[in-house]
Amino acid sequence: MNKVLKFARIEKGITQKQLATYVGVTGKYISIIERNDIKPSAKVMKAISDCLDVSVQNLFFSEGD
Repeated sequence: MNKVLKFARIEKGITQKQLATYVGVTGKYISIIERNDIKPSAKVMKAISDCLDVSVQNLFFSEGD
């Protein structure tokens, strides 16, 4: 599970659906990303990073993820 992404999203008070709308994907896709079933494209990573104010590195390439 991508705990960093999920924690950052919850800390911002954003639902999966809200994040998905901002990024331009579905809520199901955000769920899949949070479960680490897929690594999103660089474009989606950047959009998520911008929305949550957390670096792409910290969200998707952190230790223990």
